[in-house]
Amino acid sequence: MVPMANPLVATKLFVPKPRRDVVQRSRLREKLEQGASSRLTLISAPAGFGKTTLLAEWLAARQLARAVAWLSLDQTDNEPTSFWTHVIVALGQAAGDVAGSLLPILEAGQQPVESVLTSLVNALSASQQPIDLVLDDFHVIDHPGVQAGVAFLLEHLPSHVHLVISTRADPALPLARLRARGELVEIRSADLRFTAGETAAYLNGMMGLDLAAHDIAALEGRTEGWIAALQLAALSMRGRNDVASFIESFAGNDRYIVDYLVEEVLQRQTDEVRKFLLQTCFLDRLSGSLCDAVMDRSGSKAVLDGLNRANLFLVPLDDHREWYRYHHLFADVLFTQLGDEALRELPVLHRRASDWYERHGDRSEAIRHALAAGGFERAAELIELAIPQLRRERNHLALRRWIMALPDAMVRARPVLGVAIVGVLLSGGELEGVQERLRDAEQNVEALSTLGAAASGVVVVDHGQFAGVPAQIALYRTALAQIGGDVPGTIAHARRAFDLAPADDDFGRAGAAGFLGIAYWTAGDLEAARRWWTQCAGGLQRTGHIADVLGVARALADILAAEGRLGDAVRACENALRLQGDGVLRGAADLYVRLGEFCRERNDLQGARDHLSRAQELGELAALPQYPHRLRVGLACASRDGGDLGAALDLLDDAERRYASDFFPDVRPIAAIRARVWIAQGRLDEAVRWAKASGVTGSDELSYLREFDHITLARLMLAKRAGGDAAALLDRLLVAAEGGGRTRSVIEIAMLIGLAHQQGDVALALASLERALTLAEPEGFVRLFVDEGPAMEALLRLAVKRRVAVPFARKLLAAFGPAVEEPRAHPDLIEPLSERELDVLRLLRTDLGGPEIARELALSLNTVRTHTKAIYEKLSVNNRRAAVRRAEEFSLLRSGGR
Repeated sequence: MVPMANPLVATKLFVPKPRRDVVQRSRLREKLEQGASSRLTLISAPAGFGKTTLLAEWLAARQLARAVAWLSLDQTDNEPTSFWTHVIVALGQAAGDVAGSLLPILEAGQQPVESVLTSLVNALSASQQPIDLVLDDFHVIDHPGVQAGVAFLLEHLPSHVHLVISTRADPALPLARLRARGELVEIRSADLRFTAGETAAYLNGMMGLDLAAHDIAALEGRTEGWIAALQLAALSMRGRNDVASFIESFAGNDRYIVDYLVEEVLQRQTDEVRKFLLQTCFLDRLSGSLCDAVMDRSGSKAVLDGLNRANLFLVPLDDHREWYRYHHLFADVLFTQLGDEALRELPVLHRRASDWYERHGDRSEAIRHALAAGGFERAAELIELAIPQLRRERNHLALRRWIMALPDAMVRARPVLGVAIVGVLLSGGELEGVQERLRDAEQNVEALSTLGAAASGVVVVDHGQFAGVPAQIALYRTALAQIGGDVPGTIAHARRAFDLAPADDDFGRAGAAGFLGIAYWTAGDLEAARRWWTQCAGGLQRTGHIADVLGVARALADILAAEGRLGDAVRACENALRLQGDGVLRGAADLYVRLGEFCRERNDLQGARDHLSRAQELGELAALPQYPHRLRVGLACASRDGGDLGAALDLLDDAERRYASDFFPDVRPIAAIRARVWIAQGRLDEAVRWAKASGVTGSDELSYLREFDHITLARLMLAKRAGGDAAALLDRLLVAAEGGGRTRSVIEIAMLIGLAHQQGDVALALASLERALTLAEPEGFVRLFVDEGPAMEALLRLAVKRRVAVPFARKLLAAFGPAVEEPRAHPDLIEPLSERELDVLRLLRTDLGGPEIARELALSLNTVRTHTKAIYEKLSVNNRRAAVRRAEEFSLLRSGGR
């Protein structure tokens, strides 16, 4: 069994025992058994329809064949760390330590919980144990991250693992897709309702009421087979002499059925039991100790045991009958029965529950009950003490919810809470009111130091956290300056944050160092940026924030690559990935995308594809928010390498739609990358429109942030035969890139200068090419040259002939063989067809439809349509048959096609 840090966790993992006094429902058990071979069984119905009872009965009958991992969910699980911790523990209890090695990573908060799912899937795949994973009361889960994680798990479940979800409302999962695939079995309220026969079996057989057929029919009709209502009715009818009149009254008005029945049930309890029920109905879980504390009494354990024996809507949560919960519907209705006096007493009960949970180490529940009691002072104290753990767990949602539940004036008088909510707001991109809150915190720090706590009204509970408040204020001002594009302000605030942070505050100093790295990176001072990022990574690693180290590694790799240090960039990514150990951390997918780009730079196209595939396997659950657009840019480059420029443009369009900014400078804008593809296609008018829209001109003041744009503009000038203008811009760019130590840009610019002078000053062209080759050779930059196509190939051949950088020039020429293909041409064609267009054309000659052609060529249907349109235009035809006929006339189709 997997050990658990919190003893209350065990109460959620208890598989309910089937009761003896239940109606056998073979029709539903058969449906569940049929669904066991599917990916998902969904039991979806309102409260009181017997979902949990049905599952308990079915699982008990089949648990010899399969292990059962059961998790009863509640509101505390509506957060990724808690949810997945309990899922892993449940699986471990059911089938051995399936993925127990992931628990320390979750508990330490070293990674977002979603990113462990790939490792969990792998662990389940390696296990041969058939498992039923049951998530009961899934309707309490509405956290998007948890829902996305369950969808990911569901999509990748191995065949021997079956997921069962019991819920009051349909979950946000891809049910339609599963339904279409035949991978979903559904049991809904219509299935769960008691039939007339089952109603009779329950009322007369189980409850021994000996009702007439017409009375049973009346109850069944009025309740519409709703099991909870029938159960309440049966309890009310026990011991009555006037059963017939009761049923007649019961059938009077649907709106009051439940209230009427509960009143009947409560009135038949002793005063002691009725008081117990009403004073504990607000608790999510009940134990003897907790109920004693809440009611300020003793003997609650005996009352709970008695309620359980009486089958009074109490659900055991463990094998030892120590923890229970009320049936949800019963608890809801009990709450409606509270009178004015009981409602006035409720805050006192909540405060007692809060005290009990605090004493027993569950600060989250202690805070929840303190807030429910209106005890804001106490709640504020507990929240302040909980902040360090919440930060380690990245549980921003809970921290935001709790602080926002406090009176605003109270938060503003507590500097630790004040800066904490600023951090939460900034992490979510919310800027409104942040400056005001920072000023409040500054004034509080000053007032406390000059006037003292009593005179100033400033409240501090955790003085260790308070010592770091000035540095946090400076750090958040750094973030605001960065968001506003104020580079000098960013540097000034970040240096102040770094200096103010206590010497032993590695995390605070790492944050300041990271912002300094961003600022210098934005300014184009790559050496300074690299130094600060390195210091940031060290601080994060020392504090155990390994997931954040991966994000820093991505930044370091980008900077090293810009410096021309391709090997060091690769090592930065690989070293960071090794820090993961056996798990998978957030940001891993982004690093694999970057490794793919580095392989591409060296013309290792297979390696690039492998890394991109690995990134896609890990997916967004192991990625930063920027991953979706980064991946598509990488895939676009791969498509361009394969000669499919149409697919590359589709991917870039998709990348732009999915773009998510962060604090990192956007030094390779997607719009400029797309313009380069247009230039390669000869679509110069569109590239010109890009230049106008972006506002980039050859006379601009140069900066690192616009360097990629300006180099793209120079390429456009060369394509338009404006060599003089291009050369002038490139000369200026070369000086700027050299001054900033941006060797990769120097290589690209020097190469383009060579092309600019290729048809004029050959000596200058070769001199510039030689410089580019000399800088590129040690790190293996190949693709920069190969992407230039025939013009660069001709210049390299001339370099070999003139004995310029001969070994590396020959290596590059060899790379042109498989990478550059001459398009199929014909004298009557205005523009030749590309190799990919010829592939499509060959399949147009077959009887395959568009979707089949797309599958055959591993392209999207939209890309096939784009190629088909281009083929029609180049062949001057307007339909498929005419295109094939024209291609045969021009002898464009090779033999061997389908």
